[in-house]
Amino acid sequence: MPTPLLRALLVAVALSAGCSGAPWNNPYPESDSGANVLYTSFSERPKHLDPVQSYSENEYTLIANIYQPPLQYHYLKRPYELVPFAATEVPRPQFYDARGQRLPDAADAKAVAYSDYVIHIRPGIFYQPHPALARDRQGRPLYQDLKRRDLAGVKAIGDFKRTGTRELVAADYVHQIKRLAHPHLHSPIMQLMGDYIVGLKELAQELVNEEQASGRGAAKNGYVDLTRFKLAGAEVLDRHTYRIRVHGKYPQFVYWLAMPFFAPVPPESDLFYAQPGMAQRNISLDWFPVGTGPYMLTVNNPNRQMVLERNPNYRGEVYPAEGEPGDAQAGLLKDAGKPLPFVDKVVFSLEKEQIPYWNKFLQGYYDASGISSDTFDQAVQFSGQGGIALSQDMVERGISLETSVATTVFYLGFNMLDSVVGGNGERARKLRQAISIALDQEEMISIFRNGRGIAAQGPIPPGIFGYREGREGINPYVYDWVDGRQRRKPIAYARKLLAEAGYPEGVDAKTGQPLLVNFDTARTGPDAKAMLDWYVKQFDKINVQLVVRATDWNRFQDKLRKGNVQLYFLGWNADYPDPENFLFLLHGAQSKVRTSGENASNYANAEFDRLFERMKSMANGPERQAIIDRMVAIVRHDAPWVWSLFPKEFALHHSWVHNYKPHPIANNGLKYQRIDPVLRERMRRKWNQPVVWPALALLAGIGLSLVPAFRTYRRREGATAGQAVTGNS
Repeated sequence: MPTPLLRALLVAVALSAGCSGAPWNNPYPESDSGANVLYTSFSERPKHLDPVQSYSENEYTLIANIYQPPLQYHYLKRPYELVPFAATEVPRPQFYDARGQRLPDAADAKAVAYSDYVIHIRPGIFYQPHPALARDRQGRPLYQDLKRRDLAGVKAIGDFKRTGTRELVAADYVHQIKRLAHPHLHSPIMQLMGDYIVGLKELAQELVNEEQASGRGAAKNGYVDLTRFKLAGAEVLDRHTYRIRVHGKYPQFVYWLAMPFFAPVPPESDLFYAQPGMAQRNISLDWFPVGTGPYMLTVNNPNRQMVLERNPNYRGEVYPAEGEPGDAQAGLLKDAGKPLPFVDKVVFSLEKEQIPYWNKFLQGYYDASGISSDTFDQAVQFSGQGGIALSQDMVERGISLETSVATTVFYLGFNMLDSVVGGNGERARKLRQAISIALDQEEMISIFRNGRGIAAQGPIPPGIFGYREGREGINPYVYDWVDGRQRRKPIAYARKLLAEAGYPEGVDAKTGQPLLVNFDTARTGPDAKAMLDWYVKQFDKINVQLVVRATDWNRFQDKLRKGNVQLYFLGWNADYPDPENFLFLLHGAQSKVRTSGENASNYANAEFDRLFERMKSMANGPERQAIIDRMVAIVRHDAPWVWSLFPKEFALHHSWVHNYKPHPIANNGLKYQRIDPVLRERMRRKWNQPVVWPALALLAGIGLSLVPAFRTYRRREGATAGQAVTGNS
């Protein structure tokens, strides 16, 4: 019969297991069970949340859902389409000549002196509640003249007791454009926009001069009252209308209006955050944004958690009613016309390792997940025809798979200034073409990316105007078209090219020395070593010795700037969906060594550069396509890059997540997603039932082991009691 101790232990275990039915391993508060919350993660701390500085994907994941630029991308349509966000319509540029005379829309770029973009903002948009906008009953700012003593007890933005809001006005957009020129903010697009926005460079110099003359910039946290300065390229026309003027004809400028760089920032926030004591408490726009978008950042603890919550002042946007073919069948139009956002809160938890994240996803504690190489076989499998399908385990869990080709290109670049692999001569060109054939991109994609990629044939990825498919899309210097598909040229042909370049069997015919090529890289770790070893073996196929020179990222960048490399590996993510944003990487004027541009290969071809200048100011159409075809043909022939791959993105999401559709360009998709928290809670309980029997077995074992001791104790008690009775008698 169980002892009293054992019975007590068994009762305690039973009560703890069945009291609430909630999983024991739930990483979130019990109070959040069944809440309208989306759970996701981040792996590294965002460096900048100020929209004038932020330019990284992990930062955009947050601020693209907080700020409201004039434009955004349609969530469902492909090809990518700009639609209004805060603006009433997508602005059409107005062209003017040097005398200020209006030109027709089809005006030649050479005749256009400047272009005007007139942007109308929807009335009735309001900022999130924020102390920078709080006012007293007389309309005076509550927190605009604080002393250090006033910040006693204030550690975060939430410690201010009062908040306020106001309507978004055109002047807020103009203010943000001026902030691009702020001498202390160091916007990454200042140099580029300085070449386009009229007067922006001059404003930047004016601000520097003002600070030097006053000598007070550093003393006041770099605060500058930008409302005192004029900018010819950004002017307020009325309360809800402003105009941006750019030099010449720059059709791609409209894409920038969908980026946080051009989102509104209220001048009050700059003054609020510049007050003494704020920076020391990490209370800044870089830490706590002030936006008009669907969400606001309420928790910023980069060592644990970041939280977005619904902006209570956000209204006026509904879920789209149309998309691309197949969206209706996929259920992506069921919420058409419903107000956004759907989710009340988004919780980002810090996860530095992929395996813990994956396990929590399978347990239902994260709503969506990518697929790493470590978990690929567990998540998906290849069909007999080479297609991709979910594994049986994923199917049984109701998990869905979404795939898309990223607007990204990875490439192995040659330094065209190098005396061996560079230059426009036939010797170096054939060497580059031979290497391009030897590097089997299909094998690399299979081994290191589990097949998640497309072997690149040029610089323009799928989904971007100018990309060609099929026979007309192959690189004829690396591939043949055989039986209706592309086939990499044989290694024998690569060796033939190498011999024609003056390196028969990998030996320099002039010196008799083996050919050595240096590959500079900042990659580290076991995975990097495996890939670098693979590159060495690929070069071995044509008897060329590859010397890997590993270094840190800063040193690698310095080598690129100085041209002290032969081979290097880089990638480029699209800023906007236009071929200009990829072809400029090979534009001579963008040479890394000569101009500190993005052309790290320092490639220059007079015909390519001339065509680029024509192409970049043209609208999409047959004429532009023909020019792009010629440009791509030129760089395929010259081979300044080994065209590596366009990556494929695989994304998983649970059955309780609705309206999930990856968008390679936009980052503000959180507002469209809808959660079924009741289903999620039910599945969490099903997948995370506590396994009690080991504990019961352990406790039973402990209890049984105590039985002999308990019996011995009882016997001794009985014996002692008997002796006591005998003695008393």
